[in-house]
Amino acid sequence: MKKRILCMLLVLAMAVSLAACGGGSSTPAADEAPATEAPAANAPTLMADVNTQDAIDVEAESAASDALYDEIFGEFVEYYEKSLAEGDQGTRLGLMAIAEAKLLETGVVLPYENNAGNYAISKIAPHSVPSVTWGFDGDYRSYKGLLMADQFLTPDQRAELTAKWGESATADEYRDYVKQWFADNGMTMQDSYTLAYTSGYEPDVWDCLSTNKTAVGAPLSMTWEGLLAYDAKNILQPALAESWEKSDDGLTYTFHIRPGVKWVDYQGTEIADVKADDWVAAVQHAADCGGWLSSVIAPVVNLPEYVSGEVTDFNEVGIKAPDDSTLVVTLSEMSPWFETVLGYSAMAPLCREYYTSQGGKFGAEFDSSAADYTYGSDPQHIAYCGPYLISNYTYQNTIAYTANPSYWDADNVTIKTVTFRYSDGTDPLFSWNNVMDGTFNAGCGLGSQAVEQAKKVAVPDDADGKTYFDKYAYVVLEDDTSFLNWVNVNRYAYANFNDESAMRSTQDPDTAARTAAAKLNKNFRMALALSRDRGTILALNVGEDLKYAALTNSYVPGSFIVAANEFTVDINGTSTTFPAGTYYGEVLQAQLTADGYPMQVWDPAGNDGVGASYGFDGWYLPDEAAKYMDAAVEELAAEGIEVSAENPIHLDYVYRDYSTTGAAMDQAMKQSVEAALGGRVVVDLVSSGDSDTASNASYMGDNGYQFNFDFGGSSGWGPDYGDAQTYLDTMLPAGGMMQNVGLW
Repeated sequence: MKKRILCMLLVLAMAVSLAACGGGSSTPAADEAPATEAPAANAPTLMADVNTQDAIDVEAESAASDALYDEIFGEFVEYYEKSLAEGDQGTRLGLMAIAEAKLLETGVVLPYENNAGNYAISKIAPHSVPSVTWGFDGDYRSYKGLLMADQFLTPDQRAELTAKWGESATADEYRDYVKQWFADNGMTMQDSYTLAYTSGYEPDVWDCLSTNKTAVGAPLSMTWEGLLAYDAKNILQPALAESWEKSDDGLTYTFHIRPGVKWVDYQGTEIADVKADDWVAAVQHAADCGGWLSSVIAPVVNLPEYVSGEVTDFNEVGIKAPDDSTLVVTLSEMSPWFETVLGYSAMAPLCREYYTSQGGKFGAEFDSSAADYTYGSDPQHIAYCGPYLISNYTYQNTIAYTANPSYWDADNVTIKTVTFRYSDGTDPLFSWNNVMDGTFNAGCGLGSQAVEQAKKVAVPDDADGKTYFDKYAYVVLEDDTSFLNWVNVNRYAYANFNDESAMRSTQDPDTAARTAAAKLNKNFRMALALSRDRGTILALNVGEDLKYAALTNSYVPGSFIVAANEFTVDINGTSTTFPAGTYYGEVLQAQLTADGYPMQVWDPAGNDGVGASYGFDGWYLPDEAAKYMDAAVEELAAEGIEVSAENPIHLDYVYRDYSTTGAAMDQAMKQSVEAALGGRVVVDLVSSGDSDTASNASYMGDNGYQFNFDFGGSSGWGPDYGDAQTYLDTMLPAGGMMQNVGLW
């Protein structure tokens, strides 16, 4: 499943990387709080009363969406389609980088940050589990194999273990070393793990095949096992497929299913054998649930056509089970990255017998709203074949897991219980306090307030009187998740789609029309992109020392892929040759520079001279933003729209007033934009009141007409496989991210 990820900027770590769990700033003074007030009784008609969800003309919106997409993203699509047709790896990389340059030049998408760049303390041995940045093998499911001590590890100890990981020939060799190292250093292995989760990881359905939302896929990834899985050295190993082969032409994969594996219910009672047909049933069910699946494993023969309705007989799709132990997948084009998607929900198995017993049907008969359809309604209505069973779920309180005794690899499950405790995001010291009182036993990330506490609290019995920060704090390195800010160029909703009394905009039709015209102006969008002081904003969450560490400047991380060969691409009419070893970010920067854009997306001196697209702010250029704004004002004037400090453009932004830190960050963003653009733009912070309401405005919608903001948003993306296509596919009309800009 491609991950459309919620970014609240305060999301507490749930992955092994331990993302930031704290932050800090005082609550804004009352006279500074710009939360939207209820309109007076004699106020003019508001857009919230005009553009209601029941009044939408879906056909008209769809047509307008298609036309607008072509107008804005035409150049991106042109180069991207060229890249997909290219068989040479280096040339493919180069064309994809050029395509992203055209994407960034629209001003619709602003790369913002990744999941790293914060301090943390941890008892978990580094690299004791997979660290791949796609699928769920490096995320929730990896908890089964965590090697956790009963003491915090120092940075030097972490470096020692990391060096051994690099030297080890196999994952088993390294894991055996860590276990002995714990014993030699007087540490005891732990078998339970307790940590925090937020509303961004609160499932709204318990069917991981039905949606691309990480809020569903990640928690449920612990309940199933895939065909293959990565080990701690990031090498694919057999899982429920005990072996597999690929045809010489790379189009046919044959998986041999491990015998004797059982499906169980939530109580651990065996209900069926795992067999090859469970993957056939899974792919059909996922396809029946919507088009998101085809964007992940589209090369499967006739799968996109089945999703679109062009093919109605699923027997024509290229996934077959000739017998209970053999699964054959046939692709329509060679996709060397196909095996790497097998850790995602898109290829999770589905127990056909259990699914149909819960009212599930396939094809034209599928109806998730049917009265007898209970599959995925809660953790008691799914079947399990993974390392854990869900033992307790209480909304916004607890998600608890216990080891599945029927799991095929139960002997290697080191963590027997995993417990997530809910944080509503209002307390920046939530995880720190829980770590200090022993409730959370592994550690946590350190936001700015937690850093201050860690610098004050002495480690008990430390001979040198060191604090937790001095002795144990380390910096979490970059990961490959890209969180983005968006301009909603085709906004329809001016109140929340699920509750039209929530987050009502104060824009009337005249104001909304001016705002819409401005958002359709490319120079205006570029001005907005270059006006946000991201470092100052993020410092309120992670502190001054780390304010640039998590900043990212491109959608595809610049060092995510590297050219295997010399290649030549055309950059604005000039044939340009790049050597083998060229990073994606180098070509991206070359195209942006050639096109005359000022942003820096690649730093050749970054990452100790390797080069990087993170760790600096290459987009905050207030002088350039003002120039783009001047051009936009002139162009809008030609359309009869005056824009000035006296008659500014108003933009709605989701205001996280439920969070001290979130509110302070949103205030800083408002001040940055308004100052850089000379008061010609006013950012109206629309009060959300709680994290669920904020998510419903900017993340939870399934269609573009449900997204309730002018700019900002909350979605990001994590890679599914080792190719830039895993990111750029999401920017196609049905790619999973365009709803953030009002397109669908």
